[in-house]
Amino acid sequence: MRQFPENFWWGAATSGPQSEGRFDKKHKNMFDYWYDMEPEAFYNYVGPDTASNFYNSYVDDIAKMKEIGLNSLRTSIQWTRLINDLETNTVNLQAVAYYNRVIDTFLENGIRPIFNLHHFDLPVELYHKYGGWESRKVVELFVGFAEKCFQYFGDRVKEWVVHNEPMVVVDGEYLYQFHYPKLVDGKKAVQVAYHLNLATAKTIQLYREKGFAKDGGRIGTVLNLTPTYAASEEKEDQDAARFAELWNNKMFLEPAVHGHFPEELVSVLEKDGVLWQTEDGDEELFATNTVDFLGVNFYHPNRVKRPDISPDSVGDWLPTRYYDNYDMPGRRMNIDKGWEIYPKALYDIAVNVRDNYKNIPWFVSENGMGVSREERFMDENGQIQDDYRINFIKEHLDWLHKGIQEGSNCFGYHLWTPIDCWSWTNAYRNRYGLISNDIHTQVKTIKKSGYWLKGVIEKNAID
Repeated sequence: MRQFPENFWWGAATSGPQSEGRFDKKHKNMFDYWYDMEPEAFYNYVGPDTASNFYNSYVDDIAKMKEIGLNSLRTSIQWTRLINDLETNTVNLQAVAYYNRVIDTFLENGIRPIFNLHHFDLPVELYHKYGGWESRKVVELFVGFAEKCFQYFGDRVKEWVVHNEPMVVVDGEYLYQFHYPKLVDGKKAVQVAYHLNLATAKTIQLYREKGFAKDGGRIGTVLNLTPTYAASEEKEDQDAARFAELWNNKMFLEPAVHGHFPEELVSVLEKDGVLWQTEDGDEELFATNTVDFLGVNFYHPNRVKRPDISPDSVGDWLPTRYYDNYDMPGRRMNIDKGWEIYPKALYDIAVNVRDNYKNIPWFVSENGMGVSREERFMDENGQIQDDYRINFIKEHLDWLHKGIQEGSNCFGYHLWTPIDCWSWTNAYRNRYGLISNDIHTQVKTIKKSGYWLKGVIEKNAID
């Protein structure tokens, strides 16, 4: 029996846009707009209007989360739902009432709510008007939105997260064309990364200066901290891994925890002529407004090798000048999703946070197994027999436990996701939930993994 620390968070994560859907929203986010413009880009034409109906069924949904023993849940407040006037940050009182009901329902069921402020859901108007995260103006508007969240909900919500996986915004929207507006612009990508970091620091500054941290309030960020593994010990592969780590992880992790950007990364970006623009006072802002805790999303390792072309080649700048992805022979895969399964990475993350990031309090904010056509595993009673998910979770918990035993300050483990939810362009192709969702009837049924996890939570331990 391997025990986890007292008061360990056992929970799950979702987001407003992926669970609530578009019901009663005044504004469109980037995905709402993209779906309206290009529905064929979404799996089976299923868009954000076919989410998991949490907006209407949150009472029953939260009851099911309680039934499987969850003691914490991370979701997000939709900027596009809460705010009426995006320029003045006037609130929608109907939305305030909705989120109040949701928070109170979580608390009544013994579930700790952790709220995320930005989960890829920038209001599209702010992109079309200002260029979105390319603009400091949008950073200021976001901080104003955050202040409204703190004002209305901070009396009961004691943990806040500024961003979820900000790197996905950089990659998807500005480099690799898997999210609207599907640009390929390295210089803009770098500036967006800077402004997302700036938004974190400014939000933290406001949270503390306005007194929202009193009575035990904490604020952090969630990063997809995927460890980088080099293809070999050869210098060229090691150099590739070092830059990939700088770009993919340390560009957000270093400012969040240490209050500054990595010098080596800044030097490369400056040499290549793509370094971000700053303003006076930014350096001090970062230095004095670091996170209280860190959320870490992990699904698969990042394996890289030396680039096939020279970094000083002619053409548009991309970070992949410095590394190429590496498919390790013999790797274990979730073939449905195309991701490698490598549970030991959670141990490597735990050690990295312990040794290099002040052993800051952290939790696994997402981990999970997404399988397509999951109905093929349904038994005669209508329950999904998802032993593959149970095995996946158990293996990751084994390695996480080892990291905790060796001194890493991890205080929780969250699965993606409590209930099968809509997932951007993939819609419902891969199911991750502990609870299944028939999107046609919105009937929700606890999977085998949900009951298994309940046993883990009750013991606060794995066998």
